[in-house]
Amino acid sequence: MSNYEVKAGPEAFLPPAAATMGNVLPDPGEAHIGGKLVPEDDAYDLAARKILAAKVPTIFPGPLVLWKWTDHVAEKAKALRELAVEAPMRLIPMADYRPKYPKIIQEYEINPNHPNLTIWHNKIDVCIFIGVHCHMANLSLKIIRGGTSCYTIAMCAMAGHEDACLSFRDADLNMIQKLTAKIKKLKSEGVESQAEPFTQFVMGPSGPLTP
Repeated sequence: MSNYEVKAGPEAFLPPAAATMGNVLPDPGEAHIGGKLVPEDDAYDLAARKILAAKVPTIFPGPLVLWKWTDHVAEKAKALRELAVEAPMRLIPMADYRPKYPKIIQEYEINPNHPNLTIWHNKIDVCIFIGVHCHMANLSLKIIRGGTSCYTIAMCAMAGHEDACLSFRDADLNMIQKLTAKIKKLKSEGVESQAEPFTQFVMGPSGPLTP
């Protein structure tokens, strides 16, 4: 097992890929915290506490949950919305992967080629990646770790992400609901959300609508 710790940065201009430092992916029923393998339940607890302690917690849903290509995806997207409302968390989509610098509107979109711009602009301190193809998620997570202090959580439908501060694998509808339930339970026990008040923008046919 590697001693390399994956933590919120800024780490370096060009941080190493955690896999090259010896970090390995979790087995089913496990998760990553800082690159170390832990029971999945431990990751739910820490993820929920990180979200509630954050001032600008944000979900970055990618194309795999933004576009309704199966009914299962629609259920997943609805559960994400429920998670965002319960926490509460902002929702800033990664609708596609085309480079858009310098024209990206950081309040409304994040792009894997320059995710640091959206994080810096919105002062995001904790984020969740979900529904982003693995190769693009890994690119973004490295850039975020290298140049920002944002704590990254990856909910991966495959085997997880070494380059996230905290990573789940086999992310499905049940996993999103379990994280929502954990947040709700902590709030019932007196753990208050520190999120700053905000108004979530609404997307229209031609782009973001003014709230």
